Amino acid sequence: MKFELTILGAGSAVPTARRNSSAQVLNIQERYFLIDCAEATQHQLRRFHIPYNKIGHIFISHLHGDHFFGLIGLLSSLALQGRKGEVHVYADRRLQEIIEFQLKVINSRLGFALVFHHLSREEEVVYEDKAVTVTSFPLSHRYDAPVCGFLFRERERERTIRKDMALAWDVPVAFMQHLKKGADFVTPEGLVIANDRLTIAAPPSRSYAYMTDTLFRERFAAYVKGVDLLYHEATYDRTLEQLAKETYHSTAEQAARMALLAGAKKLLLGHFSARYPDPSCLLPEARAIFPDTFVCTDGDVFDIPALKRKEG
Repeated sequence: MKFELTILGAGSAVPTARRNSSAQVLNIQERYFLIDCAEATQHQLRRFHIPYNKIGHIFISHLHGDHFFGLIGLLSSLALQGRKGEVHVYADRRLQEIIEFQLKVINSRLGFALVFHHLSREEEVVYEDKAVTVTSFPLSHRYDAPVCGFLFRERERERTIRKDMALAWDVPVAFMQHLKKGADFVTPEGLVIANDRLTIAAPPSRSYAYMTDTLFRERFAAYVKGVDLLYHEATYDRTLEQLAKETYHSTAEQAARMALLAGAKKLLLGHFSARYPDPSCLLPEARAIFPDTFVCTDGDVFDIPALKRKEG
């Protein structure tokens, strides 16, 4: 049951020889979600062996080029490969106008349904299925590019029935669905058999949050409270905090403060300025506040394993 993040681009506006601009893929139980799509994202998908024909949902944080310039190229390649399944794009409503204009100018038809979902400036669930929910929430960037963060969270799974114990207590098949939901079983004689004797708890649900291109605001921590894995932009180091403020970005130190406020379990730093050939220089200031911090490199894979739930 995978919950695996692949970094396709850890850089900011200007790509470097070692870093592409923003893009990543999250695999949740073989559901592939693309988050941002900078220029050359399709090259990175090939480079890191991501089956991009399986990507059905694309989340664009905002309309600055380093977060969406690769989208038209990716869509065109999918069309050339004969894709038939729908592609859903979650973004500022203006992105629909941009993509439709591009397709019109080049007189191209995709051959598959492209479905746009317009993001608001409110916290809201924008996608859900039986395995996962995706919530968007507003952050603070330049007025011309309203930006959203995204929280991906597994749904709580049902408990697993212990067949040996269910047989031993002669639990009727019709009652099994109630066992999965946590109900105790009462025998015909009135004996209550506790649910945890008949079932095994599912692993706790896992979660991932994406926060980029934003000023640091303490209140944003409420959107990602208790998240397992937090990606937060760290465009600059603390000596450039004034520049970060002027450009509506964050420092590594501020990213760490956000992780601490949110009670996150692990922090990933990304969206690095091209002025840092080796962004590991940002780690000390972040780890001084939040020790479980890591720097993202293109091609890095971060896995959140399914943990056994503790009973009682």
